[in-house]
Amino acid sequence: MGTGKRGLISAAVTVVCAVTVLAAAPSMAFAAPTPTPTPPASASASSTPVTNAELEVVREKIDRLYREAAAATDAYNAAEEKAKQQSAEIVGLANKIVQGQARLDDLKKRAGAAARAQYRSGGLPDEAHLMLSDNPQQFLDGAGRVLQGERATKALIQEMTRTQQDLEQYAKDASAQWKKLEANRKAKATAQKKIKKQIAAAEKLESELEKDEKKRLAELERQAAYEAQTAWLDTGVLDDVQGKATAAGKKAVAYATAQVGKPYEWGAEGPQTYDCSGLTSQAWLAAGDVIPRTSQEQWKQLKSVDVKDMLPGDLIIYFDDASHVAMYIGDGAIVHAPRPGRTVTIAGAGSMPILGVVRPGA
Repeated sequence: MGTGKRGLISAAVTVVCAVTVLAAAPSMAFAAPTPTPTPPASASASSTPVTNAELEVVREKIDRLYREAAAATDAYNAAEEKAKQQSAEIVGLANKIVQGQARLDDLKKRAGAAARAQYRSGGLPDEAHLMLSDNPQQFLDGAGRVLQGERATKALIQEMTRTQQDLEQYAKDASAQWKKLEANRKAKATAQKKIKKQIAAAEKLESELEKDEKKRLAELERQAAYEAQTAWLDTGVLDDVQGKATAAGKKAVAYATAQVGKPYEWGAEGPQTYDCSGLTSQAWLAAGDVIPRTSQEQWKQLKSVDVKDMLPGDLIIYFDDASHVAMYIGDGAIVHAPRPGRTVTIAGAGSMPILGVVRPGA
């Protein structure tokens, strides 16, 4: 790697965020990686060979960039979900306004009819009607009906007032929801720009590497995942994990594992592409349970369980910011959508820093 490439390594952005690449399926996929190849002896004397230590710096920076993109993806998904909800609420309020206006128009017509009837009667007081009546008993019977009519008119006016107040409140609520919708659209656009920026930066770092260096970088990724998984297993964390999946958990695992090989795409919920929480939320939807769309909300809203109590189908949340999620499938393995440029895959559950485990349907 020349001086320009070394400068790129030292100047790369050091932001934090979500998902290292995991290679590895359970059992044979967790075998010890092959030794990292050394640069070919025929490398040009005019260029300095890139050491594994330098490639490790590149790997860590690429990981951080993709993690930053994953965190932004969670923000994008959250804004998208809120926008959908607010749009639905605005439509609901608009329907209420239309229905309320129709109700108010009907009440106004009825009030107008009552006013016209009173006008036709001359608006005389009851005493005058009694004195002018040829049949006092008939008048008294009519007076009772008039009293009922007056009460009905009063109730009509009260209902008109309530309907008018409801319409005003609906309009205020719709305006407030519209402002929130616009704010979430802006948040989504901001997150989208950040996602693209971080992915572009990571891809640029990778594109600066030679073919041999890319192979060595991939080997370093496998080595890091293997070492993390081995260290996790060596703690004996799975010694007491013996629970079996529930019927719903089995369905969720079956759905998720059936997606293996499909590409990662931020913001995607299938059926052809997925991001990490898109995969887990759709898997549990297939099992008959609606869970939050984002990894952060899955972490906040779903029931937490001890690692020793986890079952296939449970979700493992990764990193301090809960920016990545995978589904536990048993035997120390997970299925997940890792990051841009990769596909849904089976990996070691301990190959990334675990924040905790949550259980849908609990």
